[in-house]
Amino acid sequence: MELRKPDFYDSFHCIAACCPDSCCKEWDVAVDAQKAALYRGLPGALGEKLREFLQDEDGDTYLTLDNGRCPMWRADGLCRIQAELGERALCNTCRDFPRLRHDYGRFTELGLELSCPESARILLSRDGWSWVSQGEAEEKTDYDQRDMDLLLKTRQTAMDLVTGAEEPLSALLLYTYHAQAILDGEEEAPFDLSAAMETAGGLAGPGDREAFLKAFRDLEILTEPWRKRLASPSPRPLQKEDRALLRYLISRYWLQAISDFDLVCRGKLIVSLALLCRILGGDAVQTAQLMSKEIENDAENIDALLDGAYTTPGLTDANLLALGRE
Repeated sequence: MELRKPDFYDSFHCIAACCPDSCCKEWDVAVDAQKAALYRGLPGALGEKLREFLQDEDGDTYLTLDNGRCPMWRADGLCRIQAELGERALCNTCRDFPRLRHDYGRFTELGLELSCPESARILLSRDGWSWVSQGEAEEKTDYDQRDMDLLLKTRQTAMDLVTGAEEPLSALLLYTYHAQAILDGEEEAPFDLSAAMETAGGLAGPGDREAFLKAFRDLEILTEPWRKRLASPSPRPLQKEDRALLRYLISRYWLQAISDFDLVCRGKLIVSLALLCRILGGDAVQTAQLMSKEIENDAENIDALLDGAYTTPGLTDANLLALGRE
């Protein structure tokens, strides 16, 4: 199996008690079956505490919150399970986070979650993106290798495009349609950025920021700070962190089109999330990290944005193009 990862992947190290927004609060932790059985069988005070907060729901087990925080999160910012039993006793969620793993059959890609403050710092401080690979790709897959090769090729082009384009959001949205046409079987042709920018000017509507923000206010909201940010946007101009954010989003979502061949809805998701961070303003890294925590880590929110990519009034191409050029 070929394993691919960003060249900065191994530079991540949890900063534990120094973390400004710990992953040990504000969400229930999914516990795998093996660790759930271990926790329920533990003797003593630790076992009693775990059994008090372990709950089963729809076939899954969760470690629920105690006054908004994980019951295993100690006052010194460290995990009680790890302190008393060692790292191997952590459930898969806590052991792996914020590391991502995407299995594409012939190869597997690793990455970092933006919702972790330390990984967000690493991701958005990068000026570029390079992959490191090891191992050999598998021969058998459930998809046509031509399609994956096209997605890999166009993903790299998309990442290069947002690195250099003067208007990266508009350029990426229109390039997504270009790449979709190739994926659908049209003959490959170079992407004409100048012509695309002229097209963007003609397609852009007047721009409706409130309609755009409504698409996100209607999603599930995890924390009150996020609700307040959505209610009081403070738009800012393009920064280098915005280009890094786009590269991260492209790396995470582009290849997922292999499942249904709908690249455009994922391109619109990428553009929308990056645009949202610019419109909300504030510190670019903190805003992106909070966005990821609220939206990317909630599968229902991501599904709602993908499902509404073509029907949600605030997410029309005309509105995205208009707001992206402001």
